[in-house]
Amino acid sequence: MQQPTSVFKLLSDETRLRILMLLYREPLCVCELVGILEVPQPRISKNLAKLRDLGLVEDERREKFVFYALKRENPLLMQVLTTLSDDIDQYAMFETDYQRLDAKEQYLNQCQINVPNY
Repeated sequence: MQQPTSVFKLLSDETRLRILMLLYREPLCVCELVGILEVPQPRISKNLAKLRDLGLVEDERREKFVFYALKRENPLLMQVLTTLSDDIDQYAMFETDYQRLDAKEQYLNQCQINVPNY
């Protein structure tokens, strides 16, 4: 189990916190996170790598996409995310992210490689 200070350091970064809140709801790929959060892909990927290295998320390849899911074994992290999620209407940023999550399919389509027809 990670030390509480490690968890709170991790949560002190806005992008990582927003990613974790979204992954608390459901697994997502990098493209979806980029679209929902409106954050550049390198920043999303860097934060996901950090979360994966710390054992908080896991990845799974589905066709040409890599989806990330929250690992739910850390009780402190889960308690914090549950509390935030239960009071989502108190946090406009998270509420907006959750609303954009409903349109996640459009962001996944943006990542598909367009191959020219010959």
